[in-house]
Amino acid sequence: MEERKGFGSNFGFLMAAVGSAVGLGNIWGFPNKMGACGGFTFLLIYLLLAACCGFVVMVGELALGRKTGHGAVGAYKALSKKFKWLGWLGILSAFLILFFYCALGGYCIKYVVLNVGNLFGAGFGSGGMSGADVFGEFMGNQLESVIYGLIFVLLTMLIVMGGVGGGIEKVCSVGMPALFIILLICIIRACTLGGNEFEVAVLQADGSTVVQTIQSSSLDGLKYMFQPGYVTGTGYYEPAKALVDGAMVAAIDGVPVVKHITEVPNFFKVLSTAGGQMFFSLSLGMGAMITYGSYLHKKENIEKNALLIVIMDTMVALMAGLCVMPGRFALDASGAIGGPKLLFITMQNVFDKMPLGALFGILFYLLVVFAAISSSISLLEVIVAHFCDKARIAGKGDKRKAYSLIAAVAVGLGCTLVCLDCLGGAGIAPADLLKIEPSGWSDCWLDFFDSLSEGIMMPLGALLMCLCIGYEIGPKVVDDEACLEGQRFKSKGFFNICVKFITPIAMLLVLYGQIEAFFF
Repeated sequence: MEERKGFGSNFGFLMAAVGSAVGLGNIWGFPNKMGACGGFTFLLIYLLLAACCGFVVMVGELALGRKTGHGAVGAYKALSKKFKWLGWLGILSAFLILFFYCALGGYCIKYVVLNVGNLFGAGFGSGGMSGADVFGEFMGNQLESVIYGLIFVLLTMLIVMGGVGGGIEKVCSVGMPALFIILLICIIRACTLGGNEFEVAVLQADGSTVVQTIQSSSLDGLKYMFQPGYVTGTGYYEPAKALVDGAMVAAIDGVPVVKHITEVPNFFKVLSTAGGQMFFSLSLGMGAMITYGSYLHKKENIEKNALLIVIMDTMVALMAGLCVMPGRFALDASGAIGGPKLLFITMQNVFDKMPLGALFGILFYLLVVFAAISSSISLLEVIVAHFCDKARIAGKGDKRKAYSLIAAVAVGLGCTLVCLDCLGGAGIAPADLLKIEPSGWSDCWLDFFDSLSEGIMMPLGALLMCLCIGYEIGPKVVDDEACLEGQRFKSKGFFNICVKFITPIAMLLVLYGQIEAFFF
Protein backbone atom coordinates (compact mmCIF):
# COMPACT_ATOMS: atom_id res chain seq x y z
CA MET A 1 0.00 0.00 0.00
CA GLU A 2 1.32 3.43 -0.96
CA GLU A 3 2.50 5.57 1.97
CA ARG A 4 0.19 8.39 3.02
CA LYS A 5 2.03 11.72 2.88
CA GLY A 6 1.60 14.38 5.58
CA PHE A 7 2.60 17.96 6.34
CA GLY A 8 6.31 18.70 6.04
CA SER A 9 6.41 20.83 9.21
CA ASN A 10 4.23 21.90 12.11
CA PHE A 11 4.34 25.47 10.77
CA GLY A 12 2.89 24.22 7.49
CA PHE A 13 0.15 22.34 9.34
CA LEU A 14 -0.62 25.34 11.54
CA MET A 15 -0.88 27.72 8.58
CA ALA A 16 -3.13 25.26 6.72
CA ALA A 17 -5.36 24.74 9.77
CA VAL A 18 -5.56 28.48 10.48
CA GLY A 19 -6.23 29.04 6.79
CA SER A 20 -9.09 26.57 6.97
CA ALA A 21 -10.54 28.46 9.94
CA VAL A 22 -9.94 31.97 8.56
CA GLY A 23 -12.38 32.59 5.74
CA LEU A 24 -15.16 34.79 4.44
CA GLY A 25 -17.07 34.43 7.71
CA ASN A 26 -14.23 36.22 9.52
CA ILE A 27 -14.02 39.10 7.07
CA TRP A 28 -17.59 40.34 7.35
CA GLY A 29 -19.54 37.84 9.49
CA PHE A 30 -17.75 38.25 12.81
CA PRO A 31 -17.85 42.08 13.11
CA ASN A 32 -21.42 42.14 11.83
CA LYS A 33 -22.68 39.61 14.37
CA MET A 34 -20.60 41.07 17.17
CA GLY A 35 -22.02 44.56 16.70
CA ALA A 36 -25.60 43.41 16.13
CA CYS A 37 -25.57 41.22 19.24
CA GLY A 38 -24.42 43.58 21.92
CA GLY A 39 -20.71 44.16 21.23
CA PHE A 40 -18.81 42.98 24.27
CA THR A 41 -21.66 40.68 25.27
CA PHE A 42 -21.25 38.77 22.02
CA LEU A 43 -17.46 38.81 22.32
CA LEU A 44 -17.47 37.41 25.86
CA ILE A 45 -19.95 34.65 24.99
CA TYR A 46 -17.97 33.85 21.84
CA LEU A 47 -14.75 33.52 23.84
CA LEU A 48 -16.46 31.28 26.41
CA LEU A 49 -17.86 29.07 23.65
CA ALA A 50 -14.48 29.05 21.91
CA ALA A 51 -12.87 27.77 25.14
CA CYS A 52 -15.53 25.27 26.23
CA CYS A 53 -16.66 24.13 22.78
CA GLY A 54 -14.35 25.30 20.01
CA PHE A 55 -11.11 24.25 21.70
CA VAL A 56 -12.63 20.97 22.92
CA VAL A 57 -14.05 20.00 19.52
CA MET A 58 -10.79 21.09 17.83
CA VAL A 59 -8.70 18.84 20.12
CA GLY A 60 -11.14 15.96 19.58
CA GLU A 61 -11.17 16.22 15.78
CA LEU A 62 -7.37 16.57 15.49
CA ALA A 63 -6.87 13.58 17.81
CA LEU A 64 -9.35 11.37 15.95
CA GLY A 65 -7.73 12.21 12.63
CA ARG A 66 -4.16 11.59 13.79
CA LYS A 67 -4.96 8.39 15.71
CA THR A 68 -6.66 6.73 12.74
CA GLY A 69 -4.63 8.28 9.92
CA HIS A 70 -7.84 8.66 7.94
CA GLY A 71 -10.17 11.41 6.82
CA ALA A 72 -13.59 12.03 8.37
CA VAL A 73 -15.35 8.89 7.08
CA GLY A 74 -12.46 6.51 7.72
CA ALA A 75 -11.79 7.92 11.20
CA TYR A 76 -15.30 7.33 12.52
CA LYS A 77 -15.52 3.96 10.77
CA ALA A 78 -12.33 2.82 12.49
CA LEU A 79 -13.48 3.94 15.94
CA SER A 80 -17.21 3.27 16.18
CA LYS A 81 -19.82 1.22 14.33
CA LYS A 82 -22.59 3.44 15.70
CA PHE A 83 -21.01 6.67 14.45
CA LYS A 84 -19.37 5.50 11.21
CA TRP A 85 -21.93 7.46 9.16
CA LEU A 86 -20.97 10.72 10.88
CA GLY A 87 -18.05 11.27 8.50
CA TRP A 88 -20.47 11.35 5.57
CA LEU A 89 -22.30 14.20 7.28
CA GLY A 90 -19.01 16.14 7.16
CA ILE A 91 -18.54 15.38 3.45
CA LEU A 92 -22.08 16.52 2.65
CA SER A 93 -21.57 19.69 4.69
CA ALA A 94 -18.29 20.36 2.85
CA PHE A 95 -20.06 20.06 -0.51
CA LEU A 96 -22.88 22.44 0.49
CA ILE A 97 -20.46 25.06 1.82
CA LEU A 98 -18.27 24.85 -1.27
CA PHE A 99 -21.28 25.51 -3.51
CA PHE A 100 -21.76 29.05 -2.20
CA TYR A 101 -18.19 29.60 -0.98
CA CYS A 102 -16.76 29.25 -4.48
CA ALA A 103 -19.41 31.60 -5.87
CA LEU A 104 -18.45 34.28 -3.31
CA GLY A 105 -14.77 33.59 -3.98
CA GLY A 106 -15.43 34.22 -7.67
CA TYR A 107 -17.09 37.53 -6.82
CA CYS A 108 -13.94 38.54 -4.91
CA ILE A 109 -11.72 37.72 -7.90
CA LYS A 110 -13.99 39.90 -10.03
CA TYR A 111 -13.53 42.79 -7.59
CA VAL A 112 -9.74 42.42 -7.68
CA VAL A 113 -9.94 42.76 -11.46
CA LEU A 114 -12.36 45.68 -11.14
CA ASN A 115 -10.07 47.62 -8.80
CA VAL A 116 -7.05 46.91 -11.02
CA GLY A 117 -9.10 48.52 -13.78
CA ASN A 118 -9.88 51.48 -11.54
CA LEU A 119 -6.18 51.88 -10.66
CA PHE A 120 -5.08 52.06 -14.29
CA GLY A 121 -8.21 53.67 -15.70
CA ALA A 122 -9.08 50.65 -17.81
CA GLY A 123 -12.48 49.92 -19.25
CA PHE A 124 -13.09 46.96 -16.96
CA GLY A 125 -13.16 49.24 -13.88
CA SER A 126 -16.26 50.69 -12.22
CA GLY A 127 -16.40 53.63 -14.64
CA GLY A 128 -17.74 56.04 -12.03
CA MET A 129 -20.71 53.83 -11.09
CA SER A 130 -21.73 53.38 -7.45
CA GLY A 131 -20.98 50.17 -5.59
CA ALA A 132 -24.65 49.16 -5.85
CA ASP A 133 -24.71 49.74 -9.62
CA VAL A 134 -21.48 47.78 -10.13
CA PHE A 135 -22.75 44.85 -8.07
CA GLY A 136 -26.15 44.95 -9.75
CA GLU A 137 -24.57 44.91 -13.20
CA PHE A 138 -22.32 42.01 -12.21
CA MET A 139 -25.23 40.03 -10.73
CA GLY A 140 -27.22 40.66 -13.88
CA ASN A 141 -24.45 39.15 -16.00
CA GLN A 142 -24.96 35.49 -15.15
CA LEU A 143 -22.29 34.27 -17.57
CA GLU A 144 -19.63 36.49 -16.00
CA SER A 145 -20.64 35.38 -12.48
CA VAL A 146 -20.38 31.73 -13.48
CA ILE A 147 -16.98 32.24 -15.15
CA TYR A 148 -15.44 33.87 -12.07
CA GLY A 149 -16.98 31.24 -9.79
CA LEU A 150 -15.53 28.43 -11.90
CA ILE A 151 -12.13 30.16 -11.93
CA PHE A 152 -12.18 29.98 -8.13
CA VAL A 153 -13.17 26.29 -8.28
CA LEU A 154 -10.29 25.66 -10.72
CA LEU A 155 -7.76 27.34 -8.41
CA THR A 156 -9.00 25.28 -5.47
CA MET A 157 -8.78 22.07 -7.48
CA LEU A 158 -5.22 22.75 -8.71
CA ILE A 159 -3.97 23.38 -5.17
CA VAL A 160 -5.60 20.21 -3.82
CA MET A 161 -4.19 18.23 -6.76
CA GLY A 162 -0.74 19.20 -5.54
CA GLY A 163 -1.34 17.23 -2.35
CA VAL A 164 -0.87 18.18 1.28
CA GLY A 165 2.83 19.01 1.13
CA GLY A 166 3.12 20.03 -2.52
CA GLY A 167 -0.05 22.13 -2.76
CA ILE A 168 -1.94 22.98 0.43
CA GLU A 169 1.07 23.48 2.72
CA LYS A 170 3.01 25.62 0.22
CA VAL A 171 0.08 27.90 -0.59
CA CYS A 172 -0.97 28.40 3.05
CA SER A 173 2.61 28.91 4.29
CA VAL A 174 2.89 31.89 1.93
CA GLY A 175 -0.73 33.03 1.76
CA MET A 176 -1.50 33.26 5.50
CA PRO A 177 1.48 35.50 6.43
CA ALA A 178 0.61 37.63 3.38
CA LEU A 179 -2.98 37.86 4.64
CA PHE A 180 -1.79 39.19 8.01
CA ILE A 181 0.37 41.83 6.30
CA ILE A 182 -2.47 43.00 4.05
CA LEU A 183 -4.81 43.11 7.04
CA LEU A 184 -2.42 45.34 8.98
CA ILE A 185 -2.07 47.75 6.03
CA CYS A 186 -5.85 47.98 5.61
CA ILE A 187 -6.40 48.41 9.38
CA ILE A 188 -3.96 51.33 9.56
CA ARG A 189 -5.64 53.07 6.63
CA ALA A 190 -9.21 52.41 7.81
CA CYS A 191 -8.60 53.62 11.38
CA THR A 192 -6.95 56.86 10.19
CA LEU A 193 -9.85 58.00 8.01
CA GLY A 194 -11.47 61.26 9.05
CA GLY A 195 -15.11 61.83 9.89
CA ASN A 196 -17.88 62.94 7.55
CA GLU A 197 -21.44 64.30 7.62
CA PHE A 198 -24.19 62.28 5.98
CA GLU A 199 -27.76 63.21 5.13
CA VAL A 200 -30.14 60.31 5.76
CA ALA A 201 -33.91 59.76 5.86
CA VAL A 202 -34.50 57.97 9.17
CA LEU A 203 -37.50 55.63 9.02
CA GLN A 204 -39.95 56.19 11.89
CA ALA A 205 -42.22 53.69 13.64
CA ASP A 206 -45.30 55.02 11.78
CA GLY A 207 -43.62 54.53 8.38
CA SER A 208 -42.75 58.20 7.82
CA THR A 209 -39.21 59.47 7.36
CA VAL A 210 -37.33 62.34 8.96
CA VAL A 211 -34.30 63.71 7.16
CA GLN A 212 -31.35 64.12 9.53
CA THR A 213 -27.69 65.02 9.17
CA ILE A 214 -25.51 62.57 11.07
CA GLN A 215 -21.80 62.73 11.80
CA SER A 216 -19.87 59.52 11.52
CA SER A 217 -16.21 58.59 11.69
CA SER A 218 -13.90 55.61 11.94
CA LEU A 219 -14.25 55.90 15.73
CA ASP A 220 -17.94 54.98 15.37
CA GLY A 221 -16.85 51.76 13.69
CA LEU A 222 -14.72 50.91 16.72
CA LYS A 223 -17.61 51.75 19.06
CA TYR A 224 -19.88 49.55 16.97
CA MET A 225 -17.59 46.62 17.65
CA PHE A 226 -16.39 47.17 21.20
CA GLN A 227 -18.65 49.53 23.16
CA PRO A 228 -21.33 47.69 25.16
CA GLY A 229 -24.83 48.93 24.39
CA TYR A 230 -23.78 50.91 21.30
CA VAL A 231 -26.57 49.20 19.36
CA THR A 232 -28.93 51.63 21.07
CA GLY A 233 -26.72 54.65 20.49
CA THR A 234 -27.23 57.47 18.03
CA GLY A 235 -24.69 56.19 15.56
CA TYR A 236 -26.18 52.78 14.74
CA TYR A 237 -28.20 52.74 11.52
CA GLU A 238 -28.90 50.15 8.87
CA PRO A 239 -30.40 50.42 5.36
CA ALA A 240 -34.18 50.33 5.17
CA LYS A 241 -37.03 50.99 2.73
CA ALA A 242 -39.91 53.43 2.92
CA LEU A 243 -43.32 53.40 1.18
CA VAL A 244 -43.52 56.34 -1.24
CA ASP A 245 -46.48 56.68 -3.63
CA GLY A 246 -47.31 53.02 -3.16
CA ALA A 247 -43.76 51.80 -3.88
CA MET A 248 -41.00 50.66 -1.54
CA VAL A 249 -37.89 52.78 -2.05
CA ALA A 250 -34.40 52.69 -0.54
CA ALA A 251 -33.77 56.39 -1.21
CA ILE A 252 -35.88 59.54 -1.36
CA ASP A 253 -34.59 62.29 -3.68
CA GLY A 254 -31.16 60.68 -3.51
CA VAL A 255 -31.16 60.54 0.31
CA PRO A 256 -30.70 56.95 1.60
CA VAL A 257 -33.42 55.58 3.86
CA VAL A 258 -32.07 54.09 7.09
CA LYS A 259 -33.52 52.58 10.23
CA HIS A 260 -32.25 53.41 13.70
CA ILE A 261 -31.69 50.23 15.71
CA THR A 262 -32.81 50.39 19.34
CA GLU A 263 -33.42 46.75 20.28
CA VAL A 264 -30.83 44.76 22.19
CA PRO A 265 -30.98 41.03 21.35
CA ASN A 266 -31.78 38.55 24.10
CA PHE A 267 -29.20 36.26 25.61
CA PHE A 268 -30.37 33.14 23.78
CA LYS A 269 -30.11 34.85 20.40
CA VAL A 270 -26.59 36.02 21.25
CA LEU A 271 -25.65 32.49 22.35
CA SER A 272 -26.91 30.80 19.19
CA THR A 273 -25.45 33.50 16.91
CA ALA A 274 -22.03 33.30 18.59
CA GLY A 275 -22.13 29.50 18.45
CA GLY A 276 -23.01 29.42 14.77
CA GLN A 277 -20.28 31.93 13.98
CA MET A 278 -17.74 29.94 16.01
CA PHE A 279 -18.35 26.67 14.17
CA PHE A 280 -18.36 28.27 10.74
CA SER A 281 -15.28 30.34 11.56
CA LEU A 282 -13.24 27.47 13.07
CA SER A 283 -14.25 24.94 10.37
CA LEU A 284 -15.59 22.51 12.98
CA GLY A 285 -18.20 19.82 12.49
CA MET A 286 -17.43 19.40 8.78
CA GLY A 287 -14.52 16.95 8.86
CA ALA A 288 -11.82 19.49 7.89
CA MET A 289 -9.86 19.30 11.14
CA ILE A 290 -10.16 15.49 11.28
CA THR A 291 -8.70 15.36 7.77
CA TYR A 292 -5.87 17.80 8.54
CA GLY A 293 -5.23 15.97 11.82
CA SER A 294 -4.73 12.73 9.88
CA TYR A 295 -1.68 14.33 8.22
CA LEU A 296 -0.19 15.56 11.52
CA HIS A 297 3.03 13.95 12.78
CA LYS A 298 2.92 12.05 16.07
CA LYS A 299 5.58 14.30 17.58
CA GLU A 300 3.44 17.43 17.28
CA ASN A 301 1.46 18.71 20.26
CA ILE A 302 -2.27 18.50 19.55
CA GLU A 303 -3.32 20.58 22.56
CA LYS A 304 -0.94 23.43 21.71
CA ASN A 305 -1.91 23.44 18.04
CA ALA A 306 -5.64 23.46 18.82
CA LEU A 307 -5.20 26.41 21.20
CA LEU A 308 -3.13 28.37 18.66
CA ILE A 309 -5.71 27.79 15.91
CA VAL A 310 -8.57 29.08 18.09
CA ILE A 311 -6.57 32.13 19.25
CA MET A 312 -5.30 33.05 15.78
CA ASP A 313 -8.74 32.63 14.21
CA THR A 314 -10.33 34.93 16.79
CA MET A 315 -7.50 37.44 16.35
CA VAL A 316 -7.98 37.51 12.56
CA ALA A 317 -11.75 37.97 13.00
CA LEU A 318 -11.15 41.01 15.22
CA MET A 319 -8.52 42.35 12.81
CA ALA A 320 -10.98 41.96 9.93
CA GLY A 321 -13.49 43.99 11.90
CA LEU A 322 -10.88 46.69 12.46
CA CYS A 323 -10.29 46.72 8.72
CA VAL A 324 -13.93 46.79 7.59
CA MET A 325 -16.01 48.68 10.13
CA PRO A 326 -14.01 51.93 10.62
CA GLY A 327 -13.99 52.47 6.85
CA ARG A 328 -17.68 51.72 6.52
CA PHE A 329 -18.68 54.22 9.22
CA ALA A 330 -16.25 56.91 8.05
CA LEU A 331 -17.13 56.86 4.34
CA ASP A 332 -20.44 55.03 3.85
CA ALA A 333 -22.45 55.35 7.06
CA SER A 334 -25.73 54.44 5.33
CA GLY A 335 -24.35 51.22 3.83
CA ALA A 336 -24.97 47.62 4.84
CA ILE A 337 -23.56 46.26 8.09
CA GLY A 338 -23.11 42.65 7.02
CA GLY A 339 -23.54 40.05 4.30
CA PRO A 340 -22.60 40.22 0.62
CA LYS A 341 -23.80 43.83 0.35
CA LEU A 342 -21.22 44.95 2.94
CA LEU A 343 -18.43 43.18 1.10
CA PHE A 344 -19.33 44.09 -2.48
CA ILE A 345 -21.32 47.33 -2.26
CA THR A 346 -20.49 49.21 0.93
CA MET A 347 -16.76 48.41 0.92
CA GLN A 348 -16.46 49.22 -2.79
CA ASN A 349 -18.11 52.58 -2.07
CA VAL A 350 -15.55 53.09 0.69
CA PHE A 351 -12.64 52.44 -1.67
CA ASP A 352 -14.14 54.68 -4.36
CA LYS A 353 -14.19 57.58 -1.85
CA MET A 354 -10.76 56.85 -0.36
CA PRO A 355 -7.44 58.39 -1.57
CA LEU A 356 -5.61 55.62 -3.44
CA GLY A 357 -8.83 53.66 -2.97
CA ALA A 358 -8.24 51.43 -6.00
CA LEU A 359 -4.91 50.26 -4.55
CA PHE A 360 -6.48 49.51 -1.17
CA GLY A 361 -9.39 47.84 -2.95
CA ILE A 362 -6.95 45.50 -4.71
CA LEU A 363 -5.23 44.68 -1.40
CA PHE A 364 -8.53 44.16 0.43
CA TYR A 365 -10.13 41.86 -2.13
CA LEU A 366 -6.85 39.95 -2.52
CA LEU A 367 -7.01 39.45 1.24
CA VAL A 368 -10.53 38.06 0.94
CA VAL A 369 -9.47 35.77 -1.95
CA PHE A 370 -6.58 34.44 0.19
CA ALA A 371 -8.94 33.84 3.11
CA ALA A 372 -11.55 32.18 0.94
CA ILE A 373 -9.22 29.88 -0.96
CA SER A 374 -7.43 28.69 2.21
CA SER A 375 -10.82 27.56 3.50
CA SER A 376 -12.07 26.10 0.22
CA ILE A 377 -9.01 23.86 -0.21
CA SER A 378 -9.55 22.38 3.26
CA LEU A 379 -13.17 21.60 2.39
CA LEU A 380 -12.29 20.01 -0.95
CA GLU A 381 -9.55 18.02 0.81
CA VAL A 382 -12.22 16.52 3.14
CA ILE A 383 -13.89 15.00 0.06
CA VAL A 384 -10.76 14.06 -1.88
CA ALA A 385 -8.93 12.55 1.11
CA HIS A 386 -11.68 10.00 1.73
CA PHE A 387 -11.65 8.61 -1.79
CA CYS A 388 -7.84 8.71 -1.97
CA ASP A 389 -7.67 6.68 1.25
CA LYS A 390 -10.06 4.09 -0.17
CA ALA A 391 -8.05 3.79 -3.38
CA ARG A 392 -4.77 3.51 -1.50
CA ILE A 393 -6.11 0.79 0.84
CA ALA A 394 -7.38 -1.14 -2.19
CA GLY A 395 -3.90 -0.97 -3.73
CA LYS A 396 -4.98 1.30 -6.59
CA GLY A 397 -2.55 4.13 -5.82
CA ASP A 398 -3.30 7.65 -4.66
CA LYS A 399 -5.48 8.80 -7.61
CA ARG A 400 -5.51 12.32 -6.10
CA LYS A 401 -5.67 14.17 -9.41
CA ALA A 402 -8.60 12.11 -10.68
CA TYR A 403 -10.64 12.48 -7.48
CA SER A 404 -9.82 16.19 -7.24
CA LEU A 405 -11.16 16.66 -10.76
CA ILE A 406 -14.36 14.68 -10.11
CA ALA A 407 -15.04 16.53 -6.83
CA ALA A 408 -14.32 19.90 -8.49
CA VAL A 409 -16.81 19.14 -11.28
CA ALA A 410 -19.51 18.40 -8.68
CA VAL A 411 -18.64 21.59 -6.78
CA GLY A 412 -18.63 23.54 -10.05
CA LEU A 413 -22.21 22.45 -10.79
CA GLY A 414 -23.40 23.66 -7.37
CA CYS A 415 -21.41 26.89 -7.72
CA THR A 416 -22.99 27.48 -11.14
CA LEU A 417 -26.46 27.16 -9.63
CA VAL A 418 -25.63 29.77 -6.96
CA CYS A 419 -24.18 32.14 -9.58
CA LEU A 420 -27.15 31.74 -11.95
CA ASP A 421 -29.51 32.46 -9.06
CA CYS A 422 -28.16 36.05 -8.76
CA LEU A 423 -28.76 36.05 -4.97
CA GLY A 424 -32.43 35.24 -5.53
CA GLY A 425 -33.02 37.67 -8.37
CA ALA A 426 -33.28 35.17 -11.24
CA GLY A 427 -36.50 33.42 -10.20
CA ILE A 428 -34.87 30.02 -9.57
CA ALA A 429 -34.45 30.24 -5.78
CA PRO A 430 -35.79 27.37 -3.62
CA ALA A 431 -38.80 29.51 -2.68
CA ASP A 432 -39.59 30.04 -6.39
CA LEU A 433 -39.26 26.36 -7.27
CA LEU A 434 -41.16 25.13 -4.19
CA LYS A 435 -43.84 27.85 -4.49
CA ILE A 436 -43.46 28.88 -0.87
CA GLU A 437 -43.20 32.21 0.89
CA PRO A 438 -39.54 33.36 0.84
CA SER A 439 -37.77 33.15 4.18
CA GLY A 440 -34.23 33.30 5.50
CA TRP A 441 -33.40 29.83 4.19
CA SER A 442 -35.25 29.81 0.89
CA ASP A 443 -34.96 33.22 -0.75
CA CYS A 444 -31.75 32.30 -2.62
CA TRP A 445 -29.56 29.24 -3.13
CA LEU A 446 -26.69 30.81 -1.19
CA ASP A 447 -28.85 31.18 1.95
CA PHE A 448 -30.33 27.72 1.39
CA PHE A 449 -26.95 25.98 1.38
CA ASP A 450 -25.71 28.17 4.23
CA SER A 451 -28.77 27.37 6.35
CA LEU A 452 -28.40 23.63 5.92
CA SER A 453 -24.65 23.60 6.60
CA GLU A 454 -24.15 26.28 9.27
CA GLY A 455 -27.66 26.03 10.74
CA ILE A 456 -27.91 22.25 11.10
CA MET A 457 -25.02 20.08 9.93
CA MET A 458 -22.05 21.77 11.57
CA PRO A 459 -23.41 22.10 15.14
CA LEU A 460 -25.02 18.65 14.78
CA GLY A 461 -21.71 17.15 13.66
CA ALA A 462 -19.88 18.73 16.60
CA LEU A 463 -22.56 17.54 19.04
CA LEU A 464 -22.41 13.95 17.78
CA MET A 465 -18.60 13.98 17.85
CA CYS A 466 -18.71 14.91 21.55
CA LEU A 467 -21.22 12.12 22.23
CA CYS A 468 -18.99 9.69 20.34
CA ILE A 469 -15.88 10.65 22.31
CA GLY A 470 -17.63 11.17 25.64
CA TYR A 471 -19.81 8.07 25.75
CA GLU A 472 -19.03 5.67 22.88
CA ILE A 473 -15.24 5.37 22.60
CA GLY A 474 -14.38 7.28 25.79
CA PRO A 475 -12.23 10.41 26.35
CA LYS A 476 -9.19 8.20 27.05
CA VAL A 477 -8.71 7.76 23.29
CA VAL A 478 -8.09 11.49 22.95
CA ASP A 479 -6.14 11.65 26.22
CA ASP A 480 -3.72 8.95 25.04
CA GLU A 481 -3.27 10.52 21.60
CA ALA A 482 -2.52 13.92 23.12
CA CYS A 483 0.17 12.40 25.39
CA LEU A 484 2.30 10.72 22.72
CA GLU A 485 6.07 11.28 22.56
CA GLY A 486 6.20 12.13 26.27
CA GLN A 487 3.89 15.15 25.86
CA ARG A 488 1.57 16.38 28.63
CA PHE A 489 -2.13 16.99 28.12
CA LYS A 490 -2.39 19.92 30.54
CA SER A 491 -6.11 20.51 30.00
CA LYS A 492 -7.05 16.82 30.28
CA GLY A 493 -9.48 17.31 33.19
CA PHE A 494 -11.08 20.35 31.55
CA PHE A 495 -11.40 18.51 28.24
CA ASN A 496 -12.98 15.40 29.79
CA ILE A 497 -15.61 17.41 31.71
CA CYS A 498 -16.44 19.60 28.71
CA VAL A 499 -16.66 16.81 26.13
CA LYS A 500 -19.07 14.78 28.31
CA PHE A 501 -21.26 17.49 29.82
CA ILE A 502 -20.67 21.19 29.08
CA THR A 503 -20.04 21.06 25.32
CA PRO A 504 -23.01 18.78 24.43
CA ILE A 505 -25.41 20.98 26.39
CA ALA A 506 -24.05 24.13 24.79
CA MET A 507 -24.24 22.49 21.36
CA LEU A 508 -27.89 21.54 21.89
CA LEU A 509 -28.72 25.15 22.74
CA VAL A 510 -26.77 26.46 19.73
CA LEU A 511 -28.37 23.90 17.41
CA TYR A 512 -31.86 24.80 18.62
CA GLY A 513 -31.15 28.52 18.25
CA GLN A 514 -29.69 28.09 14.75
CA ILE A 515 -32.68 26.06 13.56
CA GLU A 516 -35.11 28.58 15.05
CA ALA A 517 -33.24 31.53 13.51
CA PHE A 518 -32.89 30.02 10.06
CA PHE A 519 -36.20 28.20 9.63
CA PHE A 520 -38.84 29.80 11.90
